[in-house]
Amino acid sequence: MTSIWDTKADAVQKGDKLRDVSPLHDKTKVDENGFTHYVFSKIMFNNPWYKIPDDELELFKKYLDGGSRMYPSDGKIPCDIVAGEARKVLNHIVSCTEDSTNPYCNNAKKALKNGKKAMVRGTLKLYLGKYTSRDWRRKRFTDDIDFWCFEVGVLDHALKECGWIKNKETGEFEKQVQWTNPDTGEVRYEALCAANNLNQLLDFGAGSYLEGTGLKEIFNKKLKRGHDVDLSDIMNVVLNNKELVDRSEEEWNNIWETFEAATNTRNSRITSNLISLCRYSLGTADYLERVSYVINKYHDKILDLIESPNDSLEKICRMSIHWMNYLKESGPDETRNMIHQFLLEQKDEKLIQAKNLRDFAYRVLKLLNSKYEYLKIIFEIES
Repeated sequence: MTSIWDTKADAVQKGDKLRDVSPLHDKTKVDENGFTHYVFSKIMFNNPWYKIPDDELELFKKYLDGGSRMYPSDGKIPCDIVAGEARKVLNHIVSCTEDSTNPYCNNAKKALKNGKKAMVRGTLKLYLGKYTSRDWRRKRFTDDIDFWCFEVGVLDHALKECGWIKNKETGEFEKQVQWTNPDTGEVRYEALCAANNLNQLLDFGAGSYLEGTGLKEIFNKKLKRGHDVDLSDIMNVVLNNKELVDRSEEEWNNIWETFEAATNTRNSRITSNLISLCRYSLGTADYLERVSYVINKYHDKILDLIESPNDSLEKICRMSIHWMNYLKESGPDETRNMIHQFLLEQKDEKLIQAKNLRDFAYRVLKLLNSKYEYLKIIFEIES
């Protein structure tokens, strides 16, 4: 069994072996055709800052406060802050193309031949491309921007012009950024890093090198590394895009090729990551369905002045710049109505997201099982 998939996998960083991918031994069985069925439990990502309440009303309040589900992250800086810095760099390169006397004009045009978003990869590509939910974009954190630019001189020029300084020891550009924590009002400062992945050509394991900025390349890296943050990012693209489940467009067909290639390797780490991806997807789908239920049950409480007094309303609005501005411009009554309408929309949206995750997980399981049929092995997730 241990040679087929890793029962101990890396959750946060290479070598930590914090993720247990052991089957439920009391449910493992051999059927009449000689196939061994390995059954795994559904799971949720470990979040030390948030425990999912058993009480339904408490779960609704947690959701309303913006804390009902956090996301694994690999940094300390909110993605919206990082995205703002990335846009400054990309926009500067665009400005170079608009001035024929600029010495970087022609090279900048080459750098942008596939569009601005093709110059970033990883977390920022998912953010700027809006492949994920608004909730993910608001709660995901990172510490770096992964650029992908063959015109190295243009990128270096743009970074310097936007206030970045090159670290002589690491060779990476760095910039000090600040933002205000919406909960506490505390001003935070962190160092943000920017790297051109062409200069690094890092091997992320299993013979996988960075090859580009498309979703196919991003998923390829995330599947093979398989940390919690990687699996969570994949899921958050899936739940927001049923196209990956239905594969109705070329871009999503290309992404599915990543899963087919991954399963073809029969690499024990990748197989473990795929099993974990299905477990997390199905566990999260159940959670989203539960959130939809409590929203449906308690959505009118936002309109109740006793249940949601004005000071409570202001706290809720802090989690969204749009909501804070709306509160200032329209007042508490209109804001309550706006949030109430949002809740009604989210009630249905959560069910759609849950369905997307379930359909995706079962499709991945079917694909994975097809590669181990010759060993008479079937992977299952308990219902």
